[in-house]
Amino acid sequence: MNSFGIMENIKGFFRSRFKAGLLILLLSLICTPNPASACTIYVVTPGASSDRKTYAGHTNDGVGKDWRNRDGIFLTYVPAADHKKNSKRPVYFDPNSGSDAAGDKGGGSDRKILGYIDQISHTYAYYTASYGIINEKNLVSAECTDYAKHEPGAEEKKRIFYSSELSNIALERCSKSKEAVKLVGKLIDDYGYYGTGETLIFADENEAWVIEMCGNPAGDTGGLWVAIKIPDGEIFVAANEFRIREVEKDNPDIIYSENLFSNAEKAGLWKPSDGELDWLSTVSYGEYSHPYYSLMRIWRLESTLAPSLNLSPYVKDTYTRDYPFSFKPDEKVTFTQALNMFRDHYEGTEFDLTKGEAAGPFGNPYRYLGPMDAHTSFMNENSMEIRAGVNVRPISAIFCSYSYMTEIRPDLPDELKGVMWFGPAVAYETVYAPVYANSHKISGSYSRGDRLEYDPDAAYWTFDFLTNWAMLKYDAMIKDISEEQKKIEANSLSKLEKTDKKAGKLFKKGDRKNAEKLMTKFSVTRGDKIISKWKALTKKMIVKYSNGLVTDPKTEKVEENGYPGWWCDNTGYQYGPRTYFFKELKDTPGLAYTGKTVSVPKDSTFGEILKQIKND
Repeated sequence: MNSFGIMENIKGFFRSRFKAGLLILLLSLICTPNPASACTIYVVTPGASSDRKTYAGHTNDGVGKDWRNRDGIFLTYVPAADHKKNSKRPVYFDPNSGSDAAGDKGGGSDRKILGYIDQISHTYAYYTASYGIINEKNLVSAECTDYAKHEPGAEEKKRIFYSSELSNIALERCSKSKEAVKLVGKLIDDYGYYGTGETLIFADENEAWVIEMCGNPAGDTGGLWVAIKIPDGEIFVAANEFRIREVEKDNPDIIYSENLFSNAEKAGLWKPSDGELDWLSTVSYGEYSHPYYSLMRIWRLESTLAPSLNLSPYVKDTYTRDYPFSFKPDEKVTFTQALNMFRDHYEGTEFDLTKGEAAGPFGNPYRYLGPMDAHTSFMNENSMEIRAGVNVRPISAIFCSYSYMTEIRPDLPDELKGVMWFGPAVAYETVYAPVYANSHKISGSYSRGDRLEYDPDAAYWTFDFLTNWAMLKYDAMIKDISEEQKKIEANSLSKLEKTDKKAGKLFKKGDRKNAEKLMTKFSVTRGDKIISKWKALTKKMIVKYSNGLVTDPKTEKVEENGYPGWWCDNTGYQYGPRTYFFKELKDTPGLAYTGKTVSVPKDSTFGEILKQIKND
């Protein structure tokens, strides 16, 4: 993973205080990419929110190049455009699709083109990263990867679409969520689908739809897909496992590929005598990586927002029906809840990653990925792989590239309704920066970056470095981080609302040009300010927590807090050289760390000393 993003004077600080060797060491520890790809997504329909807003969110928990042939850690703005008659739209290969590369080069930066589709006369402006996010018409999207039984490779003229370009084209051409899922389904039918199984959310001001897709197991082209409307007043969450179950043929809120039933039967995955087709069990073996990899995140979000459901974190198997497809929250979701949805390590539950020996002495919730954590399937038709060990998978994962929350605000003019709150790097420690859907530009820090090269001006590195630094003494540093995080986000919301009013007056006067200039300026300057604030905090945190100390540069007070008592006991601190009878001490079993100091005569025997330290 990659992190940093420190001001030039912090670089000088490293040179003068830590020397170049330590900087290189830190970079080598932080920069090493991990083969991870996984996401958590949600959508809150208007009737489920306290303010009738539509909220949607996505954590892009992955490493590697995306459809842009760049590391997927930054934002891209695609402007609206008019196109000549008979022009074509290239479709780019996604290296992060689980498929081998195919197609011709020619898209710039060595992007591979799998094929072309007919272009339309006008396309909307939108923001995208590894997947489409939000367009100027306030249509939003979110994505997560799923395991499918059939995951074909890309092939020109047969299978040219993966979810990334499907989401991009939907945002280019659509203004409504149902329109988007229909377009995505048609593109799969007409041009073929490759790669892993995928879930895409599309949501607009009034409603939200979910479409799930995979390759066609009974042919060389096309694909299988199902789309379902989320009932208003309910919330949908997904986390790397298909969520759609029975495909009801006569339900107006369910749309599916025409060949779904015939191809599922042809491939031997389903037959009419089985009853209604269960999408999940028909096309997938369920979770990947390990049991509860997906389901624990579903449980956490659903049980947090609807405790009355009394959901158990334990299930029979991957095809459980214990967790509803969508649900009504016990209390309507607020803006603050939506913004903080992904900041979770199971705190307060039996799975709390900030507790226990694995968290270390200072409650570090993050676990390094190892061979047993490979994001591969562990199940097939006849057997299940039991790995040597695994860690629970949190919502806020250390390998996160970025996350965001989008909101569609119904009480504002159309041009002001859509806002994306974008957070680079790990969700728990990031700061979400507001960007208007109709902003024409973003802060330069958010549109650059690569995990394989340290860039002090890239937003990703700015946030990821401080997350990694905090892992040295997490329980203390997260307090400083959270305090500053809340201040900045509250200030962003206040300034956003003020800009809403100013831009709203301009739109009312018919001055769209200056209104959009104001919105763009806000989006850029707010992003710049957040990066500046976080670099300043990082500088303070380096000084405050260096070398295992807690230093207050203002008062010059230095605290040597050491380790918590339970950690000292577990690590044998009590067997250190606290007496000259050092060997005898080491050979004494059953000593516990008491945290107390005793005074004995200088000529005390070891037995006398032992009696004192055992008594105390």
